Amino acid sequence: MKRSGTADLPIYGGAIPRWLMERMVKLSGLVTEAIVQDRGSAEFLRRLSDPFWFQSFAAVIGMDWNSSGATTALMAALKTSLNPRARDLGLYVCGGKGKRSTQTPTELLRVGEKTGLDGNALAKYSRLSAKVDNTAVQDGYQLYLHSFLVNQEGDWTVVQQGMQAHESLARRYHWHSAHLKSFVEEPHAAVCGEHLGQIVNLVHKDALPTQNSILSLSREESRHFIQEFRHMKLPSYCDVKAKDVDWKRLGSLLVLAQETNAGNFEELLLLKGMGPRALQSLALLSEVIYGTPARFSDPARFSFAHGGKSGRPFTVPLKLYDENMHFMRQMVQQAKMGQSDKQRAFQKLGNMSERLEKHFTPDEPSEVAFEKVLKDQRKQAKSWDKPQEKQKPGPQAGDQLSLF
Repeated sequence: MKRSGTADLPIYGGAIPRWLMERMVKLSGLVTEAIVQDRGSAEFLRRLSDPFWFQSFAAVIGMDWNSSGATTALMAALKTSLNPRARDLGLYVCGGKGKRSTQTPTELLRVGEKTGLDGNALAKYSRLSAKVDNTAVQDGYQLYLHSFLVNQEGDWTVVQQGMQAHESLARRYHWHSAHLKSFVEEPHAAVCGEHLGQIVNLVHKDALPTQNSILSLSREESRHFIQEFRHMKLPSYCDVKAKDVDWKRLGSLLVLAQETNAGNFEELLLLKGMGPRALQSLALLSEVIYGTPARFSDPARFSFAHGGKSGRPFTVPLKLYDENMHFMRQMVQQAKMGQSDKQRAFQKLGNMSERLEKHFTPDEPSEVAFEKVLKDQRKQAKSWDKPQEKQKPGPQAGDQLSLF
């Protein structure tokens, strides 16, 4: 795995309303398309294998920033959004939650028929990655979600999630095809999480005699070797607190939005007139698309783009969400036609926020400033809301899945 790892996440209840899930599908697709346009599908797969970027992506489209449901929601949104455009984007999403996870090998065979890839090999990789995390490493979590993403060149990423027996914590596992050497000899540089007693690890180097008796695992190899492993452990409380956010980053972002609205950044004239609140969320979207890995150590910050499903840090401002999707759609379409002025301006939002951080000095302690900002953001969110849409009942994210 290259830049892969695990994430420990609290479990919250509650369905995703249809009005929000439909928007998540659209916005996640637009973000993906912008990344593929700029860096290619292989880069998108690499980012999905990073647990911190994954969580930031889920937060920026409106999921609760630290919830295990972010995994289900984002993978459901991506499958619904990307598969109808798989040929154009060069990305296929297979599997999902519950029974859909067992359909992954069959779906990968269909991908092979459509692309000329070795569907049998992909199906084998899917089974093995699930077998390692569910059986070979017995860490107290049982898989209930398995998603396999592959591009037309055969690069792939697996995102799968398990649950503890007492259902208080979930663990997400990320796999990436780059530099994977073997599924059966220490495929993880580490396996991190809550101590749940003795762990059976059949992929430890000292377990080779036992492996030899398990033919489904002992002879499987791939071309690459693991280089890096990352672990993310998020708090169990359902809220966003000052300690969850890098205030220097968030504070400088708010300054950027205000200054740009005042016309002080001539580079961003194409974005002028959008208002500071729209620029705040667009700058966070810009970071998700163009930012470097170091920018995602505080995924809670990205919930300040469009809020969260449960109203934390604030309720989802639907009019703002829709305006930002309109901007993203225009930007992606213009980039396709070679008109990239708006795209360059959008990219500079994230870059300028990062530059401002170096010279940003808070006027008051971060905890005090954060509480003031939180109060102000919640007040603003109400003015951007469409409360009549919230009355529509919606299914769980898993019910939104489709293939081709």
